[in-house]
Amino acid sequence: MFGVVPPISINNILYFSKNMELATFGAGCFWGVESIFQKIKGVVKTTVGYMGGNTKNPTYEQVCTDKTGHIEVIQITYDSEQIKYENLLEKFWEIHDPTQLNRQGPDIGTQYKSIIFYHNEMQKRLSELSKNNQQKNYNKKIVTDIKPALDFYPAEEYHQKYYEKHGLSSCKI
Repeated sequence: MFGVVPPISINNILYFSKNMELATFGAGCFWGVESIFQKIKGVVKTTVGYMGGNTKNPTYEQVCTDKTGHIEVIQITYDSEQIKYENLLEKFWEIHDPTQLNRQGPDIGTQYKSIIFYHNEMQKRLSELSKNNQQKNYNKKIVTDIKPALDFYPAEEYHQKYYEKHGLSSCKI
């Protein structure tokens, strides 16, 4: 739900914290994006999934058809006292090419679109400012969309922490 932070589970203890916030980014294949963000101090939890489409509870196979309208995203729960949203945005821009439309590296399709889903007006403003500042670093136009967060559907369990489960550190391109 828009702006609502889920409870956090650490060592099987469930709690809410006023400092916990959500960030949701699409920057290509969610496996690689997750592997980077989960290592950042202040990131409490990462979940890969789908957002932005028109099918409830889509499967990976459905998303890959380009017919559901969903984008592979990572939803990040972070402690805003340890890391700021602006720092997450910096990492987002650093890890992918925001000038490529519906692709990153060898991955092609609308599910690989570059997008920032904001959870509140402050995130929207910071995202727009960040995008404008980043444009100075590129000769081509940044095609990254900035849209309000919609329903988030976690990907199947075998996609969660994929690299960690398979002893990988990055994509083999």
